[in-house]
Amino acid sequence: MAAKNPELSVTILGSGTCVPSLRRSSCSALIETGGKKLVFDLGPGTMRRLLEVDTKIFDISFIFFSHFHPDHTGELVTFLFATKYPDKEQRQEPITLVAGKGFSELYNKLKMVYGNWVELEPGLMNIIELDNKNYDIIKFDDFTIESIPVEHSDESLAYRVTSRNGISVVYSGDTDFSNNLVTLAKEADLLICESALPDELKVKGHLTPSLAGKIATMANVRKLMLTHFYPECDEVDIEKECRKTYSKKLILAEDLMTVKFD
Repeated sequence: MAAKNPELSVTILGSGTCVPSLRRSSCSALIETGGKKLVFDLGPGTMRRLLEVDTKIFDISFIFFSHFHPDHTGELVTFLFATKYPDKEQRQEPITLVAGKGFSELYNKLKMVYGNWVELEPGLMNIIELDNKNYDIIKFDDFTIESIPVEHSDESLAYRVTSRNGISVVYSGDTDFSNNLVTLAKEADLLICESALPDELKVKGHLTPSLAGKIATMANVRKLMLTHFYPECDEVDIEKECRKTYSKKLILAEDLMTVKFD
């Protein structure tokens, strides 16, 4: 008997940052639900990681950008270029790019630099801009996306994906402590939360393990996955720091790690 596909699965494509690392690619996560493949952020190294989990760029239906910094958008140009000029295959269904206000302007500026090298054939790409000042929601056939602004840059959004049968995963993107993120993550099955630096190296616009744990506890999430680790995080006990504020299931992200929900 063939194995049943999970209701929703999450694969970490990149658990790192802008700092080059053999262990961790820049930020990206693949969420699969309802027969669709959704990518969250497209940092450098994402396309290679997709191949490592037997996924082609033509299989991706949606890309959601948390914000526009290069470690989250760095492979957008090469993704579009590779989509436009394939060796053997071509995209059959349109891809939808979702981000906060200003993304269309960003894309138009990329076209000013790269011209038609990053412009797909008519009908093969859609852009959806979400409200970067307030809560927003989009209902698709197989899943629902909710977004809310968080504390990083003007366009920064966190996302909540809810499957047809109610499994919910929240992707924080980059953020400092955010009551909005607590609200969005309420009772989620999984919170994928940035934890850029150890507690003692806290910087504005990013979380630490104990702050991420505080958000997860306030939101009463069922599982917390920490990600977006600068190299300094690999030199300390991140789990111990997070346990100061969070007591439920804790996962420290590694590239190519998968979590499934039946």
